[in-house]
Amino acid sequence: MENEQRSPGTSLVAEPRKRRSPVLRRVLIASVAGCAVVGGLLWLLPEEPRPAPPPAPGPKAQALTAVTAGVPAALPDLAALIGDRETRVRVHPRDARSWAVLGSAYVEQGRRTGDTLYYPKAEDALRTALKVRAKGNDASAVAMDGLAALANERRDFRTARTWGEAALKAAPRRWTTYPLLIDAYTGLGDYKATKRTLDKLLDLHTGPAVMARAAAVYRNRGWREDAAAQLADAAAKATAPAEQAAWLERAGELAWERGDREVALRHFEAAVRLDPDQREALAGEGRALAALGRTSEALNAYQVALAKQPTPQYALELGELYESLGLGQAARVQYDTLRALAAKDEAAGVDDELVLGVFEADHGDAREAVRRLRGEWTRQPGIAVADALGWALHRAGQDEEALKFASVATDRVHGGGVRDARYAFHRGMIEQELEKPASARRHLQEALRINPYFSPLQVPLAQRALAALGEPTDEPLPSDKDGQEKEGQDKEQENKAR
Repeated sequence: MENEQRSPGTSLVAEPRKRRSPVLRRVLIASVAGCAVVGGLLWLLPEEPRPAPPPAPGPKAQALTAVTAGVPAALPDLAALIGDRETRVRVHPRDARSWAVLGSAYVEQGRRTGDTLYYPKAEDALRTALKVRAKGNDASAVAMDGLAALANERRDFRTARTWGEAALKAAPRRWTTYPLLIDAYTGLGDYKATKRTLDKLLDLHTGPAVMARAAAVYRNRGWREDAAAQLADAAAKATAPAEQAAWLERAGELAWERGDREVALRHFEAAVRLDPDQREALAGEGRALAALGRTSEALNAYQVALAKQPTPQYALELGELYESLGLGQAARVQYDTLRALAAKDEAAGVDDELVLGVFEADHGDAREAVRRLRGEWTRQPGIAVADALGWALHRAGQDEEALKFASVATDRVHGGGVRDARYAFHRGMIEQELEKPASARRHLQEALRINPYFSPLQVPLAQRALAALGEPTDEPLPSDKDGQEKEGQDKEQENKAR
């Protein structure tokens, strides 16, 4: 046949393509069958176990992350971290980083519990860290940050600035130092430095802690909408419940300052649900509930906050709420508590001159208030001190000088720009006494427009003062630098500053 004829040079190798030997066929069939069996066995075997996800960080690790990043830490986690580092430094007394972390944890514990006796312990630990540190160790940066945070909590803003600037000199790109410096500059009334420091922080780092710090600066400049947006984002992006609760509490404070009682209460309640140890939110609930007329609940919220975080400010607020209800004896008990707490704070190195000055101006000796607040203004001339000193001078009958300080507190261009109802009220009352009816009426109306519930004692005073001023007549427009004629210019300058 034709297909069997080959040329002499044709190879026989191509033959198997057309006819395989029986042996080869059997080998192939056996191979295929073997593969099928092996495949079936593999299918029947259990899957290779996937690697387990890494375990969630424990309480000590969570607190360590929070403390070294300068964000709120949960109290149980803090207690675990403190116990661990106390044991560590007893065994390794030259472990500088453990001393620095322990000192920073003490600062946070004192802040969160209101127990200022933690502050001397914090200072000892932080200074020990600086003393035993080794070259190339980051313990010095952690310790200097801790000392700046401690000074801020003690309201010693000059010392906080000193430590913060020293920390930046040692590590210019350490972002956690910048928020501490922002607090110090704000307390000293240096708003140019505050803005400059925030700009650098925003270039270095992002995240919830930075958003919250930006919100504080925006609030102090009067940019409440921007501040609220930053806090909403910070709360949404925070992963730890204690941190999220802290940003919700600050959002509640912003809502309270603009008179949104229901919104403020929702934020405060959400914060307490997330972190039952969020004592600032408990006090916030007291303010909002009182404004809503839920007096019994308000008193209970204040009492719980004061019991868990005994601070002079909470005692003052609770005392004034009692006084507004005609419960004078209960109010006096709280005012005595305020004095006792302030004495305890003083022993721990805390400066309570601002709250004591405010208290003396309204409930004690106005001349003593002036004395205290003049000293405070010399040390740290922030906006809150300017307002308090102006009000104390008014209560002491020195209205001409009082107006100078009240103007600083409400100057939106050269001052902090805070839209605070209490500041506007104080200025309006001083101007009424100085027979400046147009300015007085404008500032009293502004106070009630910003927050109609800003104080259970002072809101009725503002309402009576406005009624006494009556309707405006053909009075000339105010000519002061914060008057109506310059309000448009102020807004324009504010926008340029932004």
